[in-house]
Amino acid sequence: MAIATINPATGETLKTFEPIADEVIEAKLELAQQAFKKYRQLPFEQRALWMQKAADILERDREIYAEMMTLEMGKTLKSAIGEVEKCALVCRYYAKNAAQFMADVPATTDASSSFVRYQPLGPILAVMPWNFPFWQVFRFAAPALMAGNVGLLKHASNVPQCALKIEEIFTLAGFPEGVFQTLLVGADKVADIVADDRIKAATLTGSEPAGESLAANAGKNLKKVVLELGGSDPFIVMSSADLAAALSTAVTSRMLNNGQSCIAAKRFILAEEIADEFITGFVEKFEQLKVGDPMLPETDIGPLATPAILKDLDNQVQTCIQSGAKLLTGGRPLSENAGNFYLPTILADIPPKASARQEEFFGPVALVFRVAGIDEAIALANSTSFGLGASAWTTVNSESDRFISELEAGAVFINGLVKSDPRLPFGGIKRSGYGRELSIQGMHEFVNIKTVWVK
Repeated sequence: MAIATINPATGETLKTFEPIADEVIEAKLELAQQAFKKYRQLPFEQRALWMQKAADILERDREIYAEMMTLEMGKTLKSAIGEVEKCALVCRYYAKNAAQFMADVPATTDASSSFVRYQPLGPILAVMPWNFPFWQVFRFAAPALMAGNVGLLKHASNVPQCALKIEEIFTLAGFPEGVFQTLLVGADKVADIVADDRIKAATLTGSEPAGESLAANAGKNLKKVVLELGGSDPFIVMSSADLAAALSTAVTSRMLNNGQSCIAAKRFILAEEIADEFITGFVEKFEQLKVGDPMLPETDIGPLATPAILKDLDNQVQTCIQSGAKLLTGGRPLSENAGNFYLPTILADIPPKASARQEEFFGPVALVFRVAGIDEAIALANSTSFGLGASAWTTVNSESDRFISELEAGAVFINGLVKSDPRLPFGGIKRSGYGRELSIQGMHEFVNIKTVWVK
């Protein structure tokens, strides 16, 4: 895949980049290694000053960075501005909390003194996706850099300008040379970079095949890896739920990032008693959404990131319909537009053996299911190979307790939108990946948890 900025709203190639040569990769790896030796010795107070400065820069130039994201991958400008602001938030969170998260933890043993000490590992490779081109990087970089690690970013090939701009932000904030670097390389270089002795660990957010590949390479080289992969999150609505709130949130969740979000609600599991009313409102709200130029403030849904994603999504929809599913609205590309636009789509009555029940639809497509009660709702929610997030809507405490205990997911939200929050760990189980980002748990993924015993 070429490293290029191709506007998904128009199909126009705006800028192309040559992948860096092997000797440049070597130089950057060595620079990272040398930078780490000095950077790890710096006090948290100094790192925090630079991280706060990065937050200031993000907030000051949010419109510039947002426009870049919209041009490269098509998210609406208003959502891109929100993404930049969230990046500033995570920078400030770790600037404030890193020293506490990394503090020695005493333990009572037979020693005169025993404790756990957290220490940075070294250069960490981050393989990041295009769908949240700033947020995915900053939620890795803020805790990793505050812990004393240094970062090397291999970003998705369709967001190269975002990748370079993120490196520039850390440089402008005052971080020493080599502490955070962007590698403009193709996926074919990742295995060799992971194998390099100077790389101590890796993290990847992306597809299952990409995760399998990185995990295999990391395992072969005995290196720690954190994976955040796909999701087919259930959104369960019981008969006691606040239907208006559930319906509004359902539309918001499914259409996050033009439908291209791992933690977007994708399977809507409805109690039979409220199913008809919910579906009627769901279709109405989908048909009111404005699809078009993502730069315009009135636009709700922009284009999908690439023509290949558009084609794959439409193939999934048509296959689902051919298997016997009922199309309630949408179901086709918006052909009158030059870009990668797809109409908001709802599919219902999906047959039990349809492949769609096990797939992730990465675009503005919702799958609707009816269930007789909570047992069937939980069984259906858990019936996929994914386990990222789950949202359940009920006002019955016993039902809430069961959802919290029995849903197979890295996060369960009751009466709310599944979202990432710096204060809470984020990640999945099953084929949605392993390891955690954010909060104290995310910071501890890339440190040496060292036992110290003194007598």
